[in-house]
Amino acid sequence: MSQQQQDASNAVPDTQLGLTEDEIQLLRHGQQAVAAAGGSTSSRAASRASSQGLLMVDTSSLTALGRHFDRVMQSIQQRLDYLMQQSEIVTLSVYDRAGNLIDNADAEIARYHEIMAQIDELELDFDRISHIREIVHGFRQRAEELERELERAGGGSSSRRERHGHGPGHSSHRSHGHSSSSGKRRT
Repeated sequence: MSQQQQDASNAVPDTQLGLTEDEIQLLRHGQQAVAAAGGSTSSRAASRASSQGLLMVDTSSLTALGRHFDRVMQSIQQRLDYLMQQSEIVTLSVYDRAGNLIDNADAEIARYHEIMAQIDELELDFDRISHIREIVHGFRQRAEELERELERAGGGSSSRRERHGHGPGHSSHRSHGHSSSSGKRRT
């Protein structure tokens, strides 16, 4: 069996994962980013699979992809936090200490609306990536279970070790906490 045939047997079509077209594009972009950063044989296999519309379902590829999406979500969360701080600053600067409208209130209000639009876009990206990350995490868990079953069925090789303790951040859902108040911001 050639390496490409073996890679294809460890992959599923990304169009069958229940993702939207935007999420599929984010998944493929994530696989390409992981492949570009990795340089290993599995990274090249993931890159090749991505270009063919496949998701590699081996544990190392899924772990690397999960970590990539964790970093992306952390970056989005930081950007959301910054924009929320900016929206508070804008809101406070619309009125001066005496409670009177300042001269450039229209510009500040326009800036506020621009910040809110950016927050909405980032929240949408956060939700899409969170959905992809959940699917990748589920596949990784199944792949790890299959590897353990194969090890048990094959007598268990002492050269391979099971991975435990992935940390609380991998299975918990980070809440970006901005969606519930989005309706109130646009008054």
